[in-house]
Amino acid sequence: MPERAKLFGTDGVRGPVGEVLTPELALALGRATAAELEGERPQVLIVRDTRESGHMLESALASGLAAAGADVFLGGVLPTPAAAILVRRHGFDLGAVVSASHNPWRDNGIKFFGRDGTKLDDEGEARVEARVAAGPATGAASGRIRRLEGALDDYLRALASRFELDLGGRRIVLDCANGATYRAAPAAFERLGAEVVAIAAEPDGRNINEGCGSTHLANAAAAVVEHGAEIGFAFDGDGDRMLAVDGDGRGFDGDETVAVAALHLREAGELPGGVAMTVMSNFGFHKAMDAAGIEVATTKVGDRYVIEELVERGWTLGGEQSGHIVWTDFATTGDGLAAALLVMRSIGARPLSECRPVERLPQRLENVAVPSDEALAAATGLWEAVGREGALLEGRGRVLVRPSGTEPLVRVMVEAPDEAECQEVLDRLVAAARRALG
Repeated sequence: MPERAKLFGTDGVRGPVGEVLTPELALALGRATAAELEGERPQVLIVRDTRESGHMLESALASGLAAAGADVFLGGVLPTPAAAILVRRHGFDLGAVVSASHNPWRDNGIKFFGRDGTKLDDEGEARVEARVAAGPATGAASGRIRRLEGALDDYLRALASRFELDLGGRRIVLDCANGATYRAAPAAFERLGAEVVAIAAEPDGRNINEGCGSTHLANAAAAVVEHGAEIGFAFDGDGDRMLAVDGDGRGFDGDETVAVAALHLREAGELPGGVAMTVMSNFGFHKAMDAAGIEVATTKVGDRYVIEELVERGWTLGGEQSGHIVWTDFATTGDGLAAALLVMRSIGARPLSECRPVERLPQRLENVAVPSDEALAAATGLWEAVGREGALLEGRGRVLVRPSGTEPLVRVMVEAPDEAECQEVLDRLVAAARRALG
């Protein structure tokens, strides 16, 4: 019998609805996860994004949780980080999010947060998978399902109380990706006095991430210029990522955002230790932090690993180039809205264009198909080439070759001082990968 596919990926269970993620699987995940919780009537919060499949999967997940004895509270459409905030604020035993983040509308996903507001670790996910494989689990009595009134207001109050900003008279563009931030983002900035220009804030169930949000930053850039705004922020479908654009429409990725925040927090005496970033961070970020005397810890790809590193070191700031920004003084997960407000706090009255501490090196990325894990492990020619090219770029750039966590691919990434050298090194490594992998 073939080995059962692993349910949990880098960020929960995710895939096309009706193929990978079905109501039956959501029901089974609810039962299995509730069985892992302690106490007779564990309390569980569920929030979701705006996908048309969200209602169906929310219902199935809630039914599975209740069938195994949990009381379920439905928070409705809220950003993913709101679950982490509300779990701790209200003392829930578990938070669940129905969302596929930046994926197209046909996909959906389910991820879980423990009572401390952090995502389930690998061991916790493995236990849930084992229970799903073992079959249905039921409680002594079924739990109840009800709505959690005022969930959005609770999240907005948490933001406003942590970021005591006066944004009066400041025009700000917010690209809500037709997703989970479509109400929360404009409301959060308006409460602080900002004049908000909201785009992609009319979800219809299928337009989430469709040509908008943090994966299509050009929209926010164009809106900033068109409306004469001083800054813009683009979120992804579930609101845990954020990318920024300055008044001229130039983009700031997660590396640059973390650098801006790190320098501000250090000056304010609020940066214990250094920052934690994934292996994808640009070499220019590392040079900028080294010049500023700020230590950088490097983790695997995934904001959960950034958070684990922060907790282990007692640090508070980290993130990913893709826009996951974690500031544990507010939330225990990536929070796009909190990151945007942290940027506003960090720049003060200055335009964002004057706060560009990172000189990014040219970066090129290409994917190469992998026939099997065994083929990758045996690809000695590839790893020899990685060593050679890395040695040639030492101190000037870097190479990174890593297997994808979600697809049968190896990702080949090169950073070098100029575009031509970057492309030449990438071409040689891709050729070596294809030879070695057949």
